[in-house]
Amino acid sequence: MADIFAEGFRDTSYWWDTSPLCDAPADPLPARADAVVIGAGYTGLHAALQIARAGRSTVVLDSGALGHGCSTRNGGQISTSIKPSLAELARKHGETTARRILADGHNSRAFIEDFVTAEGIACDFRTCGRFHAAHTPKAFDALRAAADNQPEGFEVPVTLVPRGEQHAEIGSGLYHGGAIYHDHAAVDPGRYHAGLVSLCRQAGVSFVSQTAATGLSQDDGGATVATPRGSIAARDVVLATNGYSGTLSRWHQRRIIPIGSYIIATEELPASLMDELNPNNRIVSDTRKVVYYYRSSPDRKRILFGGRVSATETDTINSARRLYADLLRIFPQLSGRRVTHSWMGFVGYTFDSLAHAGQDGKIHHAMGYCGSGVGMASYLGMKTGLRVLGHPEAGTGIADVAFPTRPLYRGRPWFLPAAVEYYRLKDRIGI
Repeated sequence: MADIFAEGFRDTSYWWDTSPLCDAPADPLPARADAVVIGAGYTGLHAALQIARAGRSTVVLDSGALGHGCSTRNGGQISTSIKPSLAELARKHGETTARRILADGHNSRAFIEDFVTAEGIACDFRTCGRFHAAHTPKAFDALRAAADNQPEGFEVPVTLVPRGEQHAEIGSGLYHGGAIYHDHAAVDPGRYHAGLVSLCRQAGVSFVSQTAATGLSQDDGGATVATPRGSIAARDVVLATNGYSGTLSRWHQRRIIPIGSYIIATEELPASLMDELNPNNRIVSDTRKVVYYYRSSPDRKRILFGGRVSATETDTINSARRLYADLLRIFPQLSGRRVTHSWMGFVGYTFDSLAHAGQDGKIHHAMGYCGSGVGMASYLGMKTGLRVLGHPEAGTGIADVAFPTRPLYRGRPWFLPAAVEYYRLKDRIGI
């Protein structure tokens, strides 16, 4: 493969070009606060905003610059978030809880649009729809069956696009048709995060960046968070670390599977080519188990293309070459176009493919968004803030189910290479 990198190539998130990471000097670390939030991503910021607006002193800690994790590294795609079907959820948790969990997914999609609109956050939010492409004829049949048998009360507008008509949606002959989910949306995740930080500051939240939480304990009087700059006592602590959860809480570490997700951005493309590749400016994904997701940049000048590139984690130079090869397989028209950005982040996956929220005494958590974190992290962050406040509307179906782990898992996903190769094999042979 010829050199694919443009002059001025960056191995940092494309979103940081217009929304640089907030790395202002940290606020002083107080000895006490009503609430300490660990993690300055969407989850932590939404929780902090609710708590601070209720008049409680709130401190947000982050081990790096504010937003250095996946909240400013993701693709900015928003769906209804719940991966298991109603039938799968009902078998595990019963019909009532299953429907409440599915409602959480739909509520998360509605919440983020309502929030962005009400708060006036300029983040290129738009309801553009998702084209979910079928990688095999069997996958298209599954999309048709799902569209024809939507759970009562959770119906969404879906349009099936057969293979002979898919060029109206995507400039690729690789797929076997697909489905348009009209209510799915897109956002500039960097600008959205910056808007949340600004709202939190206005509400009186203190931010202590470049300060890792190194210890966490609780007793009848509350909780204590240790840091290299000293300790801080709190009435409540919110653990909002998701794919960046480490050894701070071994219990949570055993339940979160950190998985690297990689994205590249192309150089600016002619408008006519963009119109060919993505005629209706939708977000796009496909039915592979090892999924690809892609979209136009908000200014509609580039393709942002992401996915899982290998069975083990890799550097962003190697991942760029692999993603570029996949990009050309879908869009041969892009041959010779160069890559300007390549980056990655860790998503938090779980053993049941569900996000989870809950509490242990004074320590609250929300995490495990399984790659659908923009809407769900926002929603569960908000709900976690309400739970800290004891608000009657804090409840979710997600918080009513156990957060599973597996024997022998201690936070290092030793099984991931085998699992990824297994699913790649299934994708290749179409099962």
